[in-house]
Amino acid sequence: MVILVALVVVVILMVIAASKYKFHPFLSLLLAGIVMGFVGGLNSNQITNILTTGFGKTLGSIGIIIAFGTIVGAYLEQSGGAKTMAKWALKTIGKSRSVLAMNITGFIVSIPVYCDSGFIILSPLNKALSKHSKIAIPVLAVSLAAGLYTAHVFVPPTPGPLAATAALNADLGLVIVLGLAVALPVSLVGYFWARYLQKHYIYEAENESEADASKSENSETKSLPKPTPAFLPIIIPIVLIALKSIADYPTHPFGQGHTAQVINFIGNPVIALLIGVFLAFRLKKSVPEADHFHWVSSGLKEAGIIILITGAGGAFGAILQATGIGDFIGTHFADYNLGLFLPFVIAALLKTAQGSSTVSIITTAAIMAPILVSFGLDSDLGRALCVLAIGAGAMTVSHLNDSFFWVVAQCSGMKTVTALKTQTVSTLLQGLSGIALIMIIGWLFI
Repeated sequence: MVILVALVVVVILMVIAASKYKFHPFLSLLLAGIVMGFVGGLNSNQITNILTTGFGKTLGSIGIIIAFGTIVGAYLEQSGGAKTMAKWALKTIGKSRSVLAMNITGFIVSIPVYCDSGFIILSPLNKALSKHSKIAIPVLAVSLAAGLYTAHVFVPPTPGPLAATAALNADLGLVIVLGLAVALPVSLVGYFWARYLQKHYIYEAENESEADASKSENSETKSLPKPTPAFLPIIIPIVLIALKSIADYPTHPFGQGHTAQVINFIGNPVIALLIGVFLAFRLKKSVPEADHFHWVSSGLKEAGIIILITGAGGAFGAILQATGIGDFIGTHFADYNLGLFLPFVIAALLKTAQGSSTVSIITTAAIMAPILVSFGLDSDLGRALCVLAIGAGAMTVSHLNDSFFWVVAQCSGMKTVTALKTQTVSTLLQGLSGIALIMIIGWLFI
């Protein structure tokens, strides 16, 4: 019981340190691991060895993938590929269904691009669409944010669910397939909430004339990449990884010969994302090589922080496993049958308290890794659903301590109270609907 109380205290202190004192989660996770190691009866040599081993093991499986994913995201952001995807969605779905178009646009763009960056990139398009459709900006903003946020917490290769997949040793292809299956309806929950808000928010014209807005939009469109090269860096890796998961099924649908070997190789997440990187290179058309190099560098700089936090989460998880806390929790809480609801609650508490969805996902995955067996979640499906349950918790809720909340509010010109009534409520509804759907899947198939 002492070690369980210590874990609760340590997590609370981590949240306070991050939210109140802006203490970096990389250091928080490592210090938490050291404290838990001593509380758990490990000696100093064991603690340092387990920390370094856990850090290295985690990054060995996920570090390169995160780096490749952020490079693809940087290229889509810098080249205008993200805007191309947005415009394609609008053209395909139609401006008469603008609210739905922005929701689907956000969902697509956020798979490779961070939701904060994605919203900033698409904000001008959001405003232009508001003028054309006469729909209030808060309505379109909430719909767009719902799509962005859903893919951000559910669908690899977004770093959060990717890191959780590695920490829980889940099958990446299965996480992608189930993540898409869960994320789509959860994204639509945000869309229906936005449609409800449409009854209460009236369009207000801005100073810029319709002619100026149209002229600016047409000028920008001429310099954007075509839809096909913009979509390929996202679609191809996801398809390849999914094919590998299918090839690995016990029934061997692709046989066990040369074809299966090729699919297993190119469907390996590292190779699949590397292919995505080279496909993203096609977006640098008419751009100086110096800028091209900068795009790679900016992607790697962004990846560096994510990789370090992910590694620290792995180190923290390794310490927890070594202390035997998993056996204790399993023994004392198995009778409560919390199952997939436990990772949701932990992630939701962390998210609400400290703001970062990625940190919430990584920390919760580290806590859950040692106790999956005790809660009957050690199967391939159980591990994948646990990743998604953590994702659902990590979007519940976005409010004043979340950078994404402020991006949505400021870029859309919303007052803080308005953003709390619209964006925060949207994330609450999405998180609750997400865990409900995940638990239904678990109840039916586990």
